[in-house]
Amino acid sequence: MSAVLVVHGGAWAIPDELAKASVDGVKTAACEGFSVLKRGGSALDAVEAAVRTLEDNTVFNAGHGAALNTDGEVELDAIVMDGRTLACGAVSSVQNIANPVSLARAVMEKTSHVMLTSRGANQFAESIGVPTVPTDKLVTEYERKEWEKQKAYVTGVMEDFNSQWAHDTVGAVAVDSAGNVACATSTGGIRNKMVGRVGDSPIIGSGGYADNFSGAVSCTGHGESILKVTLARLILSHIEQGKSVADASRLSLKHMGDRVRGAGGAIVVSPSGQWAATFTTERMAWAAVEHDVLWYGLDPNEKIQEKLAQ
Repeated sequence: MSAVLVVHGGAWAIPDELAKASVDGVKTAACEGFSVLKRGGSALDAVEAAVRTLEDNTVFNAGHGAALNTDGEVELDAIVMDGRTLACGAVSSVQNIANPVSLARAVMEKTSHVMLTSRGANQFAESIGVPTVPTDKLVTEYERKEWEKQKAYVTGVMEDFNSQWAHDTVGAVAVDSAGNVACATSTGGIRNKMVGRVGDSPIIGSGGYADNFSGAVSCTGHGESILKVTLARLILSHIEQGKSVADASRLSLKHMGDRVRGAGGAIVVSPSGQWAATFTTERMAWAAVEHDVLWYGLDPNEKIQEKLAQ
């Protein structure tokens, strides 16, 4: 069975000045994750590696480059899930951690819980020796400026989803050569969010879900809307009813738009290696690798193919 890895860098109105860096970033992360699969690594190892690469890239809103809340602080959310066992781990509102996806995996593997939040998540990180980084190391000058600019418009986030607001959650899904699937999602949330606000990203069934019987999904977009329709699980339920991964994604995103006026995107992979990257926002940076071929896109219906060196 051939391994596949798909990543996204967030579904939103990506401005032209960030377009190239966003595409380059997802291509790099997809190749990083796929190299794990090529070496015989698990889907879980691959999605963690891919998302760590995105968290380390300041272009994206996760880890380094994260959005700021109303108090000008960084609060990070992440989830990982193993489709073989349904084991999962998540952290929310965690501070001063460069790679929350790895902390989420530690919650899954080293505790009897699924999710740790805020102070408790940070205490756990400290107890297992995860180094902390100062907030200013995670915040880019671009984000600080945008935060200052949009502070006046914080009500806009609460009242209605506006695609101009940055919602660049990152995520990865994979199927390995053993047919196991996994997902990982990580985010800094919505700029100017209330302190303690948690969106869809770390919530099982909303921001991500993985099950060897149906597939793996990572979602991005307006968190409150995604939560209302449990988007990741909704997509997989359509797949379970016999829909293709692309149709399942399209139907679910359309439902979210019709029902709660929310826009977003999703990447999906099935245990048989079928995959899709779908979105209803203006743009979504995504990339996928299968059979040493790299696929990527940014604009609607864009699907560019590149042969990777053997």
